[in-house]
Amino acid sequence: MRRYHTLLVRLATAAVLASSVAACTMGDEFQRGYVADERAIAQVKKGMSADQVLQILGTPSTVSTVGNRNWYYISQKSRRTLQFMGEQVVDQQVTAVYFDKGLRVERVALYGLQDGKVFDFISRTTPAGGEESNFLGQIFKGVTSFNPFN
Repeated sequence: MRRYHTLLVRLATAAVLASSVAACTMGDEFQRGYVADERAIAQVKKGMSADQVLQILGTPSTVSTVGNRNWYYISQKSRRTLQFMGEQVVDQQVTAVYFDKGLRVERVALYGLQDGKVFDFISRTTPAGGEESNFLGQIFKGVTSFNPFN
Protein backbone atom coordinates (compact mmCIF):
# COMPACT_ATOMS: atom_id res chain seq x y z
CA MET A 1 0.00 0.00 0.00
CA ARG A 2 2.82 2.37 0.89
CA ARG A 3 4.46 1.63 -2.45
CA TYR A 4 1.20 2.48 -4.27
CA HIS A 5 0.91 5.78 -2.33
CA THR A 6 4.51 6.75 -3.22
CA LEU A 7 3.85 5.99 -6.89
CA LEU A 8 0.73 8.21 -6.85
CA VAL A 9 2.66 11.09 -5.26
CA ARG A 10 5.39 10.79 -7.90
CA LEU A 11 2.87 10.68 -10.74
CA ALA A 12 1.02 13.71 -9.35
CA THR A 13 4.31 15.62 -8.99
CA ALA A 14 5.29 14.69 -12.56
CA ALA A 15 1.90 15.85 -13.86
CA VAL A 16 2.20 19.22 -12.10
CA LEU A 17 5.74 19.74 -13.43
CA ALA A 18 4.70 18.74 -16.96
CA SER A 19 1.76 21.15 -16.97
CA SER A 20 3.99 23.95 -15.64
CA VAL A 21 6.55 23.38 -18.40
CA ALA A 22 3.77 23.19 -21.02
CA ALA A 23 2.35 26.51 -19.84
CA CYS A 24 5.76 28.15 -20.25
CA THR A 25 6.18 26.87 -23.81
CA MET A 26 2.75 27.80 -25.13
CA GLY A 27 2.98 30.50 -27.77
CA ASP A 28 1.05 33.76 -27.64
CA GLU A 29 -0.07 35.89 -30.56
CA PHE A 30 -0.73 39.60 -30.22
CA GLN A 31 -2.64 41.96 -32.52
CA ARG A 32 -1.96 45.68 -32.13
CA GLY A 33 -3.21 48.76 -33.86
CA TYR A 34 -5.85 48.95 -36.53
CA VAL A 35 -7.35 45.61 -37.53
CA ALA A 36 -7.87 45.87 -41.28
CA ASP A 37 -11.45 45.12 -42.29
CA GLU A 38 -11.53 44.61 -46.05
CA ARG A 39 -15.25 45.41 -46.24
CA ALA A 40 -14.74 48.73 -44.42
CA ILE A 41 -11.74 49.62 -46.58
CA ALA A 42 -13.76 48.82 -49.72
CA GLN A 43 -16.41 51.35 -48.59
CA VAL A 44 -13.91 54.22 -48.79
CA LYS A 45 -14.33 55.66 -52.28
CA LYS A 46 -12.66 58.43 -54.26
CA GLY A 47 -14.26 61.80 -53.50
CA MET A 48 -15.41 60.97 -49.94
CA SER A 49 -14.84 63.57 -47.25
CA ALA A 50 -12.43 63.11 -44.36
CA ASP A 51 -15.42 62.98 -41.97
CA GLN A 52 -16.93 60.10 -43.92
CA VAL A 53 -13.61 58.23 -43.76
CA LEU A 54 -13.50 58.79 -39.98
CA GLN A 55 -16.98 57.28 -39.66
CA ILE A 56 -15.96 54.19 -41.65
CA LEU A 57 -12.37 53.54 -40.53
CA GLY A 58 -12.11 55.50 -37.30
CA THR A 59 -9.18 57.60 -36.13
CA PRO A 60 -5.91 56.90 -38.00
CA SER A 61 -2.80 55.61 -36.21
CA THR A 62 -0.84 58.55 -37.64
CA VAL A 63 -1.16 61.29 -40.25
CA SER A 64 1.37 62.82 -42.60
CA THR A 65 3.29 65.73 -41.15
CA VAL A 66 2.77 67.89 -44.22
CA GLY A 67 -0.80 69.17 -44.40
CA ASN A 68 -2.36 66.10 -42.71
CA ARG A 69 -3.39 64.91 -46.16
CA ASN A 70 -2.38 61.27 -45.77
CA TRP A 71 -3.82 59.06 -43.04
CA TYR A 72 -2.23 55.79 -42.00
CA TYR A 73 -3.87 52.92 -40.13
CA ILE A 74 -1.11 50.64 -38.86
CA SER A 75 -1.72 47.01 -37.93
CA GLN A 76 0.84 44.66 -36.46
CA LYS A 77 0.74 41.00 -35.49
CA SER A 78 3.50 39.54 -33.31
CA ARG A 79 4.16 36.17 -31.80
CA ARG A 80 5.98 34.98 -28.69
CA THR A 81 6.87 31.30 -28.79
CA LEU A 82 8.00 30.98 -25.17
CA GLN A 83 6.77 32.77 -22.07
CA PHE A 84 9.17 35.46 -20.85
CA MET A 85 10.79 35.71 -24.29
CA GLY A 86 10.62 38.66 -26.64
CA GLU A 87 8.02 39.00 -29.36
CA GLN A 88 8.69 38.65 -33.06
CA VAL A 89 6.64 40.67 -35.55
CA VAL A 90 5.14 38.21 -38.04
CA ASP A 91 2.92 40.55 -40.06
CA GLN A 92 2.44 44.28 -40.47
CA GLN A 93 0.06 46.19 -42.71
CA VAL A 94 -0.54 49.86 -43.33
CA THR A 95 -3.81 51.09 -44.77
CA ALA A 96 -3.17 54.52 -46.30
CA VAL A 97 -5.86 57.00 -47.29
CA TYR A 98 -4.63 59.81 -49.55
CA PHE A 99 -6.57 63.08 -49.67
CA ASP A 100 -6.49 65.99 -52.13
CA LYS A 101 -6.18 69.65 -51.04
CA GLY A 102 -9.92 69.78 -50.31
CA LEU A 103 -9.61 66.76 -47.99
CA ARG A 104 -11.45 64.47 -50.39
CA VAL A 105 -10.21 60.91 -50.89
CA GLU A 106 -7.88 60.55 -53.88
CA ARG A 107 -7.09 56.86 -53.35
CA VAL A 108 -6.68 54.10 -50.77
CA ALA A 109 -3.72 51.72 -50.49
CA LEU A 110 -3.11 48.65 -48.35
CA TYR A 111 0.62 48.17 -47.86
CA GLY A 112 2.36 45.08 -46.62
CA LEU A 113 5.55 43.21 -47.36
CA GLN A 114 5.87 40.93 -50.36
CA ASP A 115 9.24 39.38 -51.14
CA GLY A 116 10.81 41.78 -48.62
CA LYS A 117 9.53 44.90 -50.41
CA VAL A 118 6.71 47.30 -49.50
CA PHE A 119 3.78 46.35 -51.73
CA ASP A 120 0.30 47.84 -52.25
CA PHE A 121 -2.15 44.93 -52.28
CA ILE A 122 -4.94 47.05 -53.78
CA SER A 123 -3.15 48.50 -56.83
CA ARG A 124 -0.72 45.52 -56.92
CA THR A 125 2.29 47.87 -57.19
CA THR A 126 5.27 48.97 -55.14
CA PRO A 127 5.30 52.66 -54.15
CA ALA A 128 7.32 55.03 -56.33
CA GLY A 129 10.35 56.81 -54.89
CA GLY A 130 10.17 60.02 -52.93
CA GLU A 131 8.91 61.15 -49.56
CA GLU A 132 6.02 58.65 -49.41
CA SER A 133 8.29 55.72 -50.22
CA ASN A 134 10.75 56.81 -47.53
CA PHE A 135 7.97 57.11 -44.93
CA LEU A 136 6.58 53.67 -45.71
CA GLY A 137 10.09 52.24 -45.69
CA GLN A 138 10.59 53.60 -42.18
CA ILE A 139 7.37 52.02 -40.97
CA PHE A 140 8.38 48.62 -42.32
CA LYS A 141 12.10 48.94 -41.53
CA GLY A 142 13.19 46.19 -39.20
CA VAL A 143 9.70 44.66 -39.13
CA THR A 144 11.00 41.95 -36.82
CA SER A 145 11.87 44.42 -34.08
CA PHE A 146 9.85 47.58 -34.81
CA ASN A 147 6.78 48.06 -32.63
CA PRO A 148 5.08 51.49 -32.79
CA PHE A 149 2.56 50.43 -30.14
CA ASN A 150 4.89 50.01 -27.13
